[in-house]
Amino acid sequence: MAKKSSPKKLPSHFTKFVKNYPEVAQAYDLLSTASKSAGPLNSKTAALVKLGIAIGLKHEGAVHSHVRKSLEAGAKPDEIRHAAILALTTIGFPSMMAALSWVNDVLENT
Repeated sequence: MAKKSSPKKLPSHFTKFVKNYPEVAQAYDLLSTASKSAGPLNSKTAALVKLGIAIGLKHEGAVHSHVRKSLEAGAKPDEIRHAAILALTTIGFPSMMAALSWVNDVLENT
């Protein structure tokens, strides 16, 4: 499946990081590619797993990023919201609600 264009441009702090530390950014990209190809998960499933990890860590920026990456991998908004709701019994209602609001930050602005 061809990648869709990103619904939002990359955060400036990330693009500055890539510009200022291109070797580190390239190494990170290579590690990311290697980890994605290390197993049988398809791109959409892997993106949703990574979104779940970001939600569990309660990292707002990472949730925003992984929502965009999930969309690019073909996940539908309802699937992405479901990934957030599944966190309820693991991280609790207030944390799940915060994560769902972060998910909606991206989904409602695409």
